[in-house]
Amino acid sequence: MSTRSVPRTRSGLVRASAQLGRVQKGRELLNRKREALITELFKSARPALNARQDVEKRASEAYNALLHALAARGQLTLESDAWPGREITVELEHRQIWGISVPSVASHSPVVRALTGRDTAAAAIGPAAAQTASEFERLVELVLEALPKEQLVRRLGDALAKATRQVNTLQLRVEPALTAELSSLRRMLEERERDERSRLRHVLRRRKQTG
Repeated sequence: MSTRSVPRTRSGLVRASAQLGRVQKGRELLNRKREALITELFKSARPALNARQDVEKRASEAYNALLHALAARGQLTLESDAWPGREITVELEHRQIWGISVPSVASHSPVVRALTGRDTAAAAIGPAAAQTASEFERLVELVLEALPKEQLVRRLGDALAKATRQVNTLQLRVEPALTAELSSLRRMLEERERDERSRLRHVLRRRKQTG
């Protein structure tokens, strides 16, 4: 909002000054939020990175096991071994961090199963296929553990970028524009007051001359 929208009067000057004060206060609050987000982001980055590295390591192990199973059983037989598929139920909850909604896994159905918990006996499919199933179950479980950490870092980063843009807009555009407008308004009011005083002195002199 520009001070051009306020009256070019003393009351308008007061309103414009108050507006600038609100903008400066808002910028200070955003700066504090930005600093807090930076702290939170640094605190969350390492756990997220570790979780991602764990997922990548487990994925490598799982796909290596899959290659061995394909070599041992063949693709069609391995697809038959994997039937029937099963659904993993995941329940999410959201928590607020500096006004940011961050999802986390509240609960999920069991992922990793013992050999006795499988629909197909290990002896029927062979050790390579059974090992592959176990590796991918552990991979899925790691992904579910890593997801909230990854989402937290991503959303903190988005919020930090947004806060930085807002601070820059206020500091580099809004505040300078308001300050310039206030200076212009003050100069105009001062000139108007000087003109009024000059006019008043002129009137008084005329009255004395005619008196």
